[in-house]
Amino acid sequence: MVEKGAKLGSGCVVGPGAIVGTEVELGDGCVVGPRAVLEGRVRMGAGNRIGIGAVIGGEPQDLAYQGAKSGVVIGDGNVIREYVTIHRGTKEGTDTVIGNNCFLMVGAHVAHNCRLADGVTLVNNVLLAGHVEVGEKAFLGGAVVVHQFVRIGKLAMVRGQTRVGMDLPPYCMAVATNGVCGLNSVGLRRAGVKPDNRKALQRVYGEFFFGGKNRAQALEAIRKGKDAKVTEVREFCDFIESTKRGICHGLKPGEISLEEN
Repeated sequence: MVEKGAKLGSGCVVGPGAIVGTEVELGDGCVVGPRAVLEGRVRMGAGNRIGIGAVIGGEPQDLAYQGAKSGVVIGDGNVIREYVTIHRGTKEGTDTVIGNNCFLMVGAHVAHNCRLADGVTLVNNVLLAGHVEVGEKAFLGGAVVVHQFVRIGKLAMVRGQTRVGMDLPPYCMAVATNGVCGLNSVGLRRAGVKPDNRKALQRVYGEFFFGGKNRAQALEAIRKGKDAKVTEVREFCDFIESTKRGICHGLKPGEISLEEN
């Protein structure tokens, strides 16, 4: 069912039993799977694939929601698999935003006012609460749960079934509740980060988490150190300085348990 007022670009395909609401706009070449529902103000770019039974633009699960006109904005080339749910913003004029080339696997949930940058991967059954921000090319394993207003940094990785309630800095790996076990070395290599810059990040990671200083002291030392001009180091420091929920803590090898969760 494509309601009157919906705008579909050239080459779009809408499967049997799917519903495309009156305020929905789809770019060229989008594919909407059977029984998917797109409702409310949804603006979507080109080449997106929406799986069976996905719901995009549903009302936010927020007691403060009072029927405000809000929406979902999605970029180009995303794969949104079966039964994914993406809810629209809570307050008037606000949006939930998905970037380009993201991969949201079966059953993932993106709550109201979340913002996903380009290239984000959410594995099956990831649950993002409201206002979560996920940085470019971050990877969240299966059944990860992220508390509202938490930020996941660029190229960060979170092990499956991990609970995250504090900000996870860019390039880091979380393997336990609010616990970081090192850098996402594979992701850094695949993203083309230079070896010297990766070594600089390793030094900065050790200085921040295990240098015996508080947050402000560690950042000051890093800003004055030899790695301060490295782009990835600046991004690491800028992210930490802007935290409102606090930063995940560092775990030493002996503190990491596969049974923690």
